[in-house]
Amino acid sequence: MSCLEVLRPGPLCLVQDLGRPGRAGEGITLSGALDRTSLVQGNRLLGNTIGAPGLEMLFGGLAVRPDHDVLVAVTGAWCPLTIDDRAVPFGTPVLLRRGAVLALGRSEHGLRSYLTVRDGLTPAGEFGGSWSRDTSSGIGPDPVRAGDRIQVGAQRAGRPLVAAVLPAIQPPGDVTLHLTPGPRPDLLSAADRRALTTTTGTISADSDRIGLRLNGFTLHATDADASSEALPLGAVQASPSGELIVFLADHPTTGGYPVVGVVDLPDLGVLAQCAPGKRVRFSLRPTPGY
Repeated sequence: MSCLEVLRPGPLCLVQDLGRPGRAGEGITLSGALDRTSLVQGNRLLGNTIGAPGLEMLFGGLAVRPDHDVLVAVTGAWCPLTIDDRAVPFGTPVLLRRGAVLALGRSEHGLRSYLTVRDGLTPAGEFGGSWSRDTSSGIGPDPVRAGDRIQVGAQRAGRPLVAAVLPAIQPPGDVTLHLTPGPRPDLLSAADRRALTTTTGTISADSDRIGLRLNGFTLHATDADASSEALPLGAVQASPSGELIVFLADHPTTGGYPVVGVVDLPDLGVLAQCAPGKRVRFSLRPTPGY
């Protein structure tokens, strides 16, 4: 079967699909692509099943060479693409001939780009029905390294599309996150609820695939019980320092700090493309009791 040889992985390159839904009761988090929309776009361009595994890259930098002709697409954060040093288009299917080198430059206007391959990828390390790397627990395929040979799979759903998709970007200006408050109204005072919508925080450099930390908030959420409780994707925890943590794909399934709400799923894809220092604010959804 066809393989991709990795010549250069870039700063952080991981195999990701759409993760392991429905396993939280076993202590297994969702994981999967942080920008799920971009991964799905790439698979649709190539006629794959929408959750076929691809490569998630932080800041680009990847270079690969196939041992058979393959159709590929790069989506997510825009980066310059070349095949054997000749420029090729972003966000559309491209034929990569046997022995040719596809190289990605540094991503611009966003953080994460996605390489998808016709039929998907099937590296070693499948776990729980997924090839996603969970950086928290270490399950799934190892991070991609130079010299790896990643096998192309058989996750074909239809014909490739003669189309192009727009790159994912870090939005200009402040990012607004839509928050559904909960799970318990008594965790926040009226002053804290006002602070959630009037304070503008910034994304900390101490952020990763597990969670994104927001500086600048001074909430005083209290929980007399303080026992561990379930953490869904997008949960927002208020730490004792007042810093907020928005949990992303590799988040733990339980945690002890108070959860003040859950961010909408589409907004998490936007956050996946936002760099440290980006300004963030919350918009609270009307909820009984708030």
